[in-house]
Order: sequence, then structure tokens, then C-alpha cells
Amino acid sequence: MAEGYIKTTHPTPAIAEITFFHPKHNSLPGHLLAELKAAIESCGTDVATQVIILKSGGDRTFCAGASFDELIAINDPATGKEFFQGFAGVINACRKCPKIIIGRIQGKAVGGGVGIAAAVDYCLATKYASVKLSELNIGIGPFVIGPAVERKIGGAAFSQLALNANVFQSAQWAREKGLYAEVHDSAEALDEATVTLAQYLVSTNPEAQRSLKKIFWEGTDHWDRLLEERAAMSGQLVLSAYTKEVLKNYGQS
Repeated sequence: MAEGYIKTTHPTPAIAEITFFHPKHNSLPGHLLAELKAAIESCGTDVATQVIILKSGGDRTFCAGASFDELIAINDPATGKEFFQGFAGVINACRKCPKIIIGRIQGKAVGGGVGIAAAVDYCLATKYASVKLSELNIGIGPFVIGPAVERKIGGAAFSQLALNANVFQSAQWAREKGLYAEVHDSAEALDEATVTLAQYLVSTNPEAQRSLKKIFWEGTDHWDRLLEERAAMSGQLVLSAYTKEVLKNYGQS
């Protein structure tokens, strides 16, 4: 539990639930990102699975983004690139997965958490699921997750989130911009709506779903290369004097 976990369950044979958890506000260190990527890929190739629900444990934060402990420890460009490739791997796994992925966002999404919400195919949230891209506060930017977020909410809203990095935008704002399809008043209502949607999708034609998935993600075939380039960019910036000084203060707090 101290290191967090990735867990895959099957409430029905056709529905897979992938749950991630970390005690530090569901932040995702490298090993959990790798396990999450592998879980998505495994469900994508599982013949019995038709629909995937992606969720996190706990009730306050969906995902606080990357692990600050690992971020602080980066001391060379190769390690930096590898660190930022973690979220790139999860986003690309969602993109390439032939199954529809439903996101269940019960609480705040920060940084890479917003990227995960943007990478699923249909996202449901509670009214507590505010969003923030905080990367500029430490001297970098949401470069790796940027393509997924911008694809979902558009360039203007993405730049608003990226530049106003100290401010949370509400779940209703995220719904208006297209990140969330639905916003519910409680976790109970969110769960009911998520299950209802998953059960409906299971009743529809899997071949049609696969074809729709391809259409949804048209024009993103270059993302393997693009996100790798963005990871290298972030890996360089995290070594800047500005960022190192900011991270030093985080480490002392």
C-alpha cells in the first residue's frame, strides 16, 4: 500500500476496471505508470473485455500528477526524459487501445491527471473534480500531456490552463470545454452513471466500437515520436537552474 498499486478487476466478464492508487494524492511514480500502461494494454488484448473503466482509489483526488520525489531526484537529461516518458506511455496506451475507455474522475486532477482524463474516450466526473496544469510553477510546462489535453479542449482552453498554473478550474468549466462529458453531484451518482454507460456499451456492437475508436483518434499516429520529443524537452528543462531552485524548496517543505 505504501508504494501504491494498480489493480484490474472484472465486475462482469465484458467490463474491466483498472484502478490506480498512491497514498500521496494518487500521484504516479514511474513504476506505477509502467504498470498502468501494461494494464491498459492487457485489457486491450483481452478477448472477453469490451469496455474499460479507468479510475483511482480514494475520494478526494483523482490524480495529483507525477511523483515529486522522483522529479527532485533527476540529475541528467536521460533520466529526465525517462521520467516524463511515463505519462507518454499511458497516454499512448489509451490512444492505441482498441477498446472504449471510460474515465471516472471523482476528485481533483492536476498535471498528468488532466492528461489521463483527456486520454480516455468518455469522461465522467463529480462536481469536485476541478482541474489544474501546475507545471509552469516549477519552471516546466505540460508538454507531454499537451497534445491529449489540447485535442480534447482546444488550443485556447489549453493555453488558459497552462499559463494560469496557480488556479484550479471547476468541473463545470471542464465540462463546458469538453474534457468531461458529464458532471455529477456525488461519487455515488458518478458510479451509477459510469456503470450504466459501461453496460450500455457492452450491449452494442464491438466492431462498431473499434471502428469509432479509430475515427476518434485519427491524426495521432505520430504521437509516439511527438510525446518522446516532448519528454526530452521536459527532461532538459527540469535541469534548469530555475527549476532546480524551486524543487529544492519543495524538498525542504
